[in-house]
Amino acid sequence: MKLTRTLTAMAMASMMVISLAACGGGADQKGGATEAATEAATQAAAGAEAAAPGGGNIGVCIYKFDDAFMTTYRNALQEILEGKGYTVTFMDGKNDQAEQNNQINNFIAQEVDALIINPVMTSAADQIIATVKEAGIPTVLINREPTAEQMAAYDKLVYVGCDARQSGTMQGELILDTPNKGDINGDGKVSYIMIQGDPENVDAQYRTEFSVKALTDAGMEVEELDLQRGDWDRNKGQEIAQNDLAKFGDEIEVIFCNNDDMAIGALQAIQAANRKVNEDIYLVGVDALDAALNEVVNGNMTGTVLNDAKGQAAGAVEAMEALLGGKTYASGEQSIYVDYVKVTPENAADFQ
Repeated sequence: MKLTRTLTAMAMASMMVISLAACGGGADQKGGATEAATEAATQAAAGAEAAAPGGGNIGVCIYKFDDAFMTTYRNALQEILEGKGYTVTFMDGKNDQAEQNNQINNFIAQEVDALIINPVMTSAADQIIATVKEAGIPTVLINREPTAEQMAAYDKLVYVGCDARQSGTMQGELILDTPNKGDINGDGKVSYIMIQGDPENVDAQYRTEFSVKALTDAGMEVEELDLQRGDWDRNKGQEIAQNDLAKFGDEIEVIFCNNDDMAIGALQAIQAANRKVNEDIYLVGVDALDAALNEVVNGNMTGTVLNDAKGQAAGAVEAMEALLGGKTYASGEQSIYVDYVKVTPENAADFQ
């Protein structure tokens, strides 16, 4: 691989400097030459280390380019990697796991130095891990976390992302922080609908579970009026909310959305139904997309949760460079988390 060859060449250059210096003249010359050689070797080694980031070809697989959050993430990755001198190629999986598998195999055939993969399907983790392990390519998985048991199969593999349980808990806390803790009609329970992302995705599973768990852990009684799959899509979020608002009307006190895009769609349905967020209904999302931050500031969303794309991108590159430097990860130590941040009308402007 190009990066390995670069480092080897630098190391050989260092050895040649030392060898030539050792062939010098008298004692004084030898002493001076040895010191010079040592200094040169040190500088060469430092140069090799510094050159490492600039010499690598990196393949990045994104599950689909038109996902709003992953667009932010992808742009952050590109800025960081190219800023460090890497040659980076991004591939759009088009939400098709078979397509992404082909892209991974093509990157391997091209002998990229490392891979950063946002899997289309979490259930494909075993196959992805087996493929990169066989090729011996250092790999960072992002955004969709496999199990610890799956990752333990390969010690040059690490996951960088957020713990989705935290984001779900924060969504619930946003509701608990309202004056009536989500019980707008005062009947002693919080009646909600849940617009879920992809139920096969662990983030969707945890956000769905832990948002409600935060309420019940606080002693609130809850009533699930509906739970539907919105596939992270704004239009689907709008359609689900519209249908549920027509069906359940004022019974709906809270709309939980697994991401901001679906929440913005739900907001369109809320406004069309002449409901008012933070007065007769609450609405929360996840990601802190710019569009959602604007709605939080304007009082049209109760809150959201920052899914720090830039922080995760920086963490992914840092982990990738550690792997390229020879680091391996023991079982149980392969997940690196970036904290979520609760976003309210009071602090939303800080993230715009």
